Amino acid sequence: MSPPLVVLVGAPGSGKTTVGRIVAERRGVDFRDTDQDVETRAGMSVADLFVEYGEAHFRALERTAVATALAEHDGVLALGGGAVLDLETRHRLRGARVVFLDVGLTDAARRVGFDAARPLLVLNPRAELKRMLDDRRALYEEVATVTVATDGRSAEEVAADVLEALG
Repeated sequence: MSPPLVVLVGAPGSGKTTVGRIVAERRGVDFRDTDQDVETRAGMSVADLFVEYGEAHFRALERTAVATALAEHDGVLALGGGAVLDLETRHRLRGARVVFLDVGLTDAARRVGFDAARPLLVLNPRAELKRMLDDRRALYEEVATVTVATDGRSAEEVAADVLEALG
């Protein structure tokens, strides 16, 4: 099977799922989200995995989900916001078309809404989101072949830029 048409990376609230679904629909391919893959395999939500088993366990499941999806999915693939933290995952992304959906703190905070489904944002949501954005930026940039800014833009506008980048 050929590699994914495009892999979307970015922080929580960057629009990976929403934009990914639009891009997939417009290109006539399937959409896949590795967080959903993890939830399906584990039989529980990402938030519950964090609470019950901890972040390290979730990251191991995520690493496997990403490797599997990269090997068997040829449509649009959205990775969880922290997937790029894993060195093995970053290596697997080499050679793939990876779009970094770049979101700033204000837009990310508004989009995320600080709900309980975001396990890493529970204690001090705004400070944690800022730290996450700052800490992960270099990793997103490392794996990306294209960066698309999302601040102040609709999912349709961002998807149009992703589609343009795909040619």
